[in-house]
Amino acid sequence: MKQYPTSKIKNVALAGHGGNGKTTLAEAMLYLSGATDRLGSTMAGTTVMDFDPEEKKRQFSLSTAVAPVEWEGFKINLIDTPGLFDFAGGLSEGMRAAGTSVIVVSGKSGCAVGDEKAYKAADQQKAAKFFFVTEMDSENANFENTLSTLSDAFGTHVCPVVIPIVENHKVQAYVNLLTGKKVTYQNGKATEADADLSAYSQYVDQLNEAVATTDDALMEKFFDGEPFTHEELITGISAAIKSSELAPVYCGSGTTLEGVDQLLNGLTAYAPAASERGNEPGTKGDETVELKADANGPLVAIVFKTIADPQVGKRSFFKVISGTIKADSQVVNARTGDTERISKVFIIRGGKFEETPSLCAGDIGAVAKLGSVVTGDTLCAPGNVIVARKLEFPAPCYSMCIKPKNRGDEDKIVNGLNRLIEEDPTISQYANAETHEQIVSGLGEQHLDVVVSKLKSKFGVDVELSAPTVAYRETIRKKVEVQGRHKKQSGGHGQFGDVWIRFEPCDSEELVFAEEVFGGSVPRNFFPAVEKGLRDCMQKGVLAGYPVVGVKATLYDGSYHPVDSSEMSFKTAAAIAFRNGIAAANPTILEPIGSLKVIVPGDNMGDIMGDVTKRRGRVLGMNPAEDHMQSIEAEVPMAEMSDFSTVLRSVTQGRGSFTLTFERYEEAPQPVVQKVIEEAKAKAEE
Repeated sequence: MKQYPTSKIKNVALAGHGGNGKTTLAEAMLYLSGATDRLGSTMAGTTVMDFDPEEKKRQFSLSTAVAPVEWEGFKINLIDTPGLFDFAGGLSEGMRAAGTSVIVVSGKSGCAVGDEKAYKAADQQKAAKFFFVTEMDSENANFENTLSTLSDAFGTHVCPVVIPIVENHKVQAYVNLLTGKKVTYQNGKATEADADLSAYSQYVDQLNEAVATTDDALMEKFFDGEPFTHEELITGISAAIKSSELAPVYCGSGTTLEGVDQLLNGLTAYAPAASERGNEPGTKGDETVELKADANGPLVAIVFKTIADPQVGKRSFFKVISGTIKADSQVVNARTGDTERISKVFIIRGGKFEETPSLCAGDIGAVAKLGSVVTGDTLCAPGNVIVARKLEFPAPCYSMCIKPKNRGDEDKIVNGLNRLIEEDPTISQYANAETHEQIVSGLGEQHLDVVVSKLKSKFGVDVELSAPTVAYRETIRKKVEVQGRHKKQSGGHGQFGDVWIRFEPCDSEELVFAEEVFGGSVPRNFFPAVEKGLRDCMQKGVLAGYPVVGVKATLYDGSYHPVDSSEMSFKTAAAIAFRNGIAAANPTILEPIGSLKVIVPGDNMGDIMGDVTKRRGRVLGMNPAEDHMQSIEAEVPMAEMSDFSTVLRSVTQGRGSFTLTFERYEEAPQPVVQKVIEEAKAKAEE
């Protein structure tokens, strides 16, 4: 592929609800532009964008993919993003690299939650927005209803540009309101003819109204009933799209190629080129700098995606924000300060990579084997370290315990997960030192299912997932005084230790040890042994074996033998006192309580509050949140929250989100205490 200047490069993310046909549309655009010589299929696993074996097996996109098309003298870098909520990290990656978003909407079901999320993500990146209503070849498609749902969701700046002519539930042609042409398709080939736009006055009025809202002079003309000239219409819509004030709606079918050429024409005509995007902020030390998309500017490139495949090696996908990145050059990782050598620069075509000597500002490419570089890092010129704006990823919210099916594979799991985290920052892992479990977290059940599959296919390790063990605590509820006496004679020196200890509740997480020994009944040199014996016992309670908290132990009496007493004897005596004393002090189980904040649509607030209450949660308050959402704050036992993310997604159709952080430990109800004790006994018997 030839080198394109910044003014001829457009970066376009395909986004929207899962299953709407984003990858199929990308395939149609690649085929029409001549980038491929055959039309691939997601069902057959032959598309350019879904190149990962897991994507072919599951028949949906799991991660961001990139491929360029050449159209009307422009290079359009297509960025295909996943639509399923479990793989929302891909949407974050794609939007960071894009200047324009094409939100692919189903002509059958209308605007869906994934389309709303894609629109919001584009808004946050200040990207231009296009809509493409797909599946128009289906008998169940209804463009008018779909357009209505888009207007309801996003307002009057949504305007139709291409509309279908439907007869007997079948699209006969498409009318472009900007060109005034009627286009018919036969076997993917387009035929144009002049259209009588007066027959489509409702759509023309909607387009004119949307354009009028972007300019005071045009608004005055609109209210006076004067028609816009063609030049005013084109100039107005072009400026409004680039400033994100207006979102044009196109339609067609990626399967039959209908309307795809008109979308490509619209992107080349109205979507902003890289040179037309506003300056991007960066930081140089403590100073904020403006980064212009200039091939001759300082080199700044953001790494927005990583492929860490053990077979092909590590590949870092980048977008050049400023300057030019060249093969056989050196760059600095702004995060680490490490110098990295760029041996080769690649143009990305799905899973294939084509060498190129350089890529200028605005373009997208890849480099191989940058050791310290991870997603979100900035690559810049040596001696001129500038940090670009980082990517923002959704936080993992669904956690499971991960174990190898074969003994000895624990290190393989950790190493494999670390490589997968390089690819997907929405995965996290940690070792729980208390429960001795390896915990892996992601965005949902399907997300972790893919993690399990990739661990096996890429890293050769079989694993199984289970619910994580909850880290309960044990404590006491009354004061007791007990004796701990250890006496053993076995020839020669024996063992003798005798202590009286008062156990009582307190507020400390750690053991509070005190002594009130008078008259030397227990020599002072044995006090540390008594304390050590008690602290060791605090690690395992008498009810279910969980750590003990909230205990003050006071050594107040005892006795010793001048020959047989030793530190070990008093440590053992203290342990006996602990077991007897804790058992007699009305012990109970404490459960971890989390602070929960849930963001939900107002219509779902009652259902979610009811669900929180069923989980023994206490709702503390409700407040309005942004985007007409409501915030619910509550405290809830963390043991009850394992499937909350799944329920929240189901109830709110994916609109809801939540954070859950540990707050404190609290006494558990008796049924919970009994259940925890029974589970501990069953586990001990296994």
